[in-house]
Amino acid sequence: MDPYVGQEILGQFRIIEKLGQGGMGSVYKAEQPSMDRLVAVKILHPRLAARPDLVTRFKREARAMSRLTHPNTVRVFLYGELEMGGALYIVMEFLDGPDLMRVLRKEGPVEVSRAARVMSLVCGALEEAHNQAIVHRDLKPENIVLTTQGGIPDFPKVLDFGLAKIRDLPQHRVGGPILTQQGMVFGTPEFMSPEQAQGLELDRRTDIYSLGVIFYEMISGKLPFKVQNPMDFVAHHIKTPPIPIHERVPERNFGPLVWPVIAKSLEKNPDRRYQTASEFAAALAPLIDGSGTHPVVSFSVAPPSSVSAVETSPRHPAVRPAPGAAVPATRGPAAPATAAAAAP
Repeated sequence: MDPYVGQEILGQFRIIEKLGQGGMGSVYKAEQPSMDRLVAVKILHPRLAARPDLVTRFKREARAMSRLTHPNTVRVFLYGELEMGGALYIVMEFLDGPDLMRVLRKEGPVEVSRAARVMSLVCGALEEAHNQAIVHRDLKPENIVLTTQGGIPDFPKVLDFGLAKIRDLPQHRVGGPILTQQGMVFGTPEFMSPEQAQGLELDRRTDIYSLGVIFYEMISGKLPFKVQNPMDFVAHHIKTPPIPIHERVPERNFGPLVWPVIAKSLEKNPDRRYQTASEFAAALAPLIDGSGTHPVVSFSVAPPSSVSAVETSPRHPAVRPAPGAAVPATRGPAAPATAAAAAP
């Protein structure tokens, strides 16, 4: 029996059931009677609380997410340390819906217009995060949950900023050690940008690349490279041109504008990609009505100051050193998708 199920924590949350477990902890469904709502509670494994690096990472995740207020970002209500056992926790909104990977497995590739609308909303969430010096670094279908909000279906929520990199802008000085340093590669191989795969310095444009891969998979059911081993994606992201989507799935007609939009997001050189999430959203806008006949709209947004597998197999987060880099601790396999935020 899980020690938390059935217990009341923090004097206001009653744990109903365990929803999932990951390499760092577990996620639970809980009720908050005083607010008449359900919440999701992430709790770090108590045995890991003595690891300063993991504790720091967990606190950084909570701090990063608590600063975000965009409607397409999962909301964080509370975080801290439990009196019972000293475990760290994050209390978040409960998400009732499947993640994108589950949608693709159940329904197969989705229509371009539907995928473009979902991705444009995700871009809005990322624009806010990027403007607060937060880079997600591990975007993938499993980290985007589709909910119904205010009667609006397919309302995406971006979650799991556990690998987020917080850049210290002058107005956002964040103390403590740097969690991920140049030369280390953290993320999921299928969705890594070339610069992430090489352990280089990252900025918002690494997330643009990952979104491009997600959009490609959403509408084709495939990834932009043919591989036999998930780790082979790392080398392909660095040096292999992505397979044009009309060649990857020749039986489908994507229209004349889809591949140019995707191709720009998947440029190896970050300077040749969309420079902001808003710019990517503007390029996606003509695809939302399904016509594919409008010109692609793009605009330049000045960056904030100082911001300088096998195709059908489940994805597993990877921690891989760049050539010559020290080998970091290996992360465990991804937690099963749940109706709430993924386990840390």
